Amino acid sequence: MTQRPALFSFLLGGIAAVGFAPLGLWPVTLGCLAAWMLLVHQAPTRKAALWRGWLFGFSHFAIGNNWIAKAFSFQDAMPHALGSIAPALLALYLAIFPMLAATVAWKLRRPVIDASYVLIFATAWIATEYLRGTLFTGYPWNPLSEIWLPLRHVSSLLSWVGTYAMSGLAVLYAGALLILISRWRTAKFGWTGVALVMFSAVLTIFSFSAPTAAPSAATAPRIRVVQPNAADEQRPRDDYAETNLQALVRLSGKPGPAPRLVVWPEGALRYLPESGYPFQYYAETPGTVRRRIAAVLGPRDVVLTGGNALNFDAADAITSATNSIFAIDARARILGRYDKAHLVPFGEYLPARPLLSAIGLSRLVPGDFDFAPGHGADGLDLPAFGRVGFQLCYEIIFSGEVVQSGHRPALLFQPSNDSWYGYWGQSEHLAQARMRAIEEGLPVIRATPTGISAIIDAHGRILASIPANTAGAIELPIPRAAPPTLFARVGNAMAFLIGIMLALSAFALRRLAR
Repeated sequence: MTQRPALFSFLLGGIAAVGFAPLGLWPVTLGCLAAWMLLVHQAPTRKAALWRGWLFGFSHFAIGNNWIAKAFSFQDAMPHALGSIAPALLALYLAIFPMLAATVAWKLRRPVIDASYVLIFATAWIATEYLRGTLFTGYPWNPLSEIWLPLRHVSSLLSWVGTYAMSGLAVLYAGALLILISRWRTAKFGWTGVALVMFSAVLTIFSFSAPTAAPSAATAPRIRVVQPNAADEQRPRDDYAETNLQALVRLSGKPGPAPRLVVWPEGALRYLPESGYPFQYYAETPGTVRRRIAAVLGPRDVVLTGGNALNFDAADAITSATNSIFAIDARARILGRYDKAHLVPFGEYLPARPLLSAIGLSRLVPGDFDFAPGHGADGLDLPAFGRVGFQLCYEIIFSGEVVQSGHRPALLFQPSNDSWYGYWGQSEHLAQARMRAIEEGLPVIRATPTGISAIIDAHGRILASIPANTAGAIELPIPRAAPPTLFARVGNAMAFLIGIMLALSAFALRRLAR
């Protein structure tokens, strides 16, 4: 490995991706991290450290984002051939962040791998992963902390420190493995090395037990998640709006004694439900559409459905659309609307449209105009259900941004359209929804047209789900919210505090060693 460090850095990064969903082979990721940290420490120059860091990140993100390739098959205006290289093109940029973490750790290393090196590496990883999630609208997909999800007691720490700090914990664990292996023969660990190794051992033992939670009362309001398996989403026929609405209505079940919150996926309702638009934009009158939906509801039931709203200029020409969630009650009234705020570049809007459209590029999802953003994390107060918070599709991946300050909901609803994600992407998206549930102590309800739809409790556990490419519905009492977590109160300031603590510990250890 030390004879071809660049090649091995590249291989280690790619192999490390198997620790994430859907494979979940987290010990492999930790082992790859430990070996890569060794290669970074051994780099003879800063340039070599940069190169080893970038190669690790490039292969890691190219493999983890392989699902993006499928999105390029969704419309002919975007060259399909780009799909085969799109994950690699994105990885060219994303690899910068592991490269920066490796360079900082290398610059501040000592001749021998010790606890201070590991602490600095963990600090640098926390900082650079946070930057990846925020710069240029952010892309925090597959944070390193996702590998802890199979270990329920470990992943429960997300409720204390959040995603980015837990990623630092993964680096600490991998560093402890590195110290253990590198000094096994001599048994010269040093007291700080022993502390790190013991920390890892306790964490390993801790991970084998699972938290429990009281079930919801049988008389509690119920949630019903509908997944129509809308296979024609990719190339919709002329009758797609009608056949999809029929499938959604058919799967919505029948009223019962308890109020039901019936949830449909993102973009499920292709008819426009709002009144007041110029008549030529309606394929079906909005009142008729709402009455058809209301016909399957009991008097206290509510449907939450993804759909679109339109914005017009003075000449009644469409200027933009919104990707929205509508709440419709049994009297066919729209109780409220949420507009997605964190839009997907190339999916919902085309950055630098005049330039990119001129060279033949377009949005991945068909459409002639861009979506307009809403006002951020928000929710609606619904009779019988309390406040429901919304995170539409991609918005759920942004740690610390899913709940409106001062307006904590009883649950989060995340309608999504994962039909244009590859298989890995569907599983990874579900994993990140589970992380938000743990961080905030809130149940998360996912509804997608083709899967994976799920009811997730406030501890991140999947109570019920519908597999990919399957039509069906699941119904349970709405899971209870947990009390506000520490992370829910403090947010990503926890990542800053943990990072500062790790950095100060590293420098304190070095002063003691002198």
